[in-house]
Amino acid sequence: MKNISIYIDGASKGNPGPAGVGVVICEGERILKNISNFIGKTTNNIAEYMALIYALQEALILKAENITINTDSQLLYRQIKKEYRVKNPNITNLYKQVMHLLSGFNEFKINFIPRKENRGADKLANKAIKEAIGKKVL
Repeated sequence: MKNISIYIDGASKGNPGPAGVGVVICEGERILKNISNFIGKTTNNIAEYMALIYALQEALILKAENITINTDSQLLYRQIKKEYRVKNPNITNLYKQVMHLLSGFNEFKINFIPRKENRGADKLANKAIKEAIGKKVL
């Protein structure tokens, strides 16, 4: 597998609050993998980074060489593009982990997309939270 597109989203109900990640991994029009995971109580920004980490780990498992990341998080997008510095100490280690994982690909691109183009990942992130709340995992 050479080229894949990844859609990511993190959600937090309460900020901080119960949080989930959603990832959709595609090759062309074909969906290869959907990921929906509850990640505990955290902020929305940390959930966005965790979604990206899950996505990058999965892309490496799939042996992707070139990836395109699509996110509706302006903060994450600008930090990965190095337009914004990472100031939050809780995000610094996640950022370092992301940059390390990105080194495993020949090429990566990151796109900032409107929320309406990220509905699949958004649904998966919110589904993880709803299921956790239903099971009282909080």
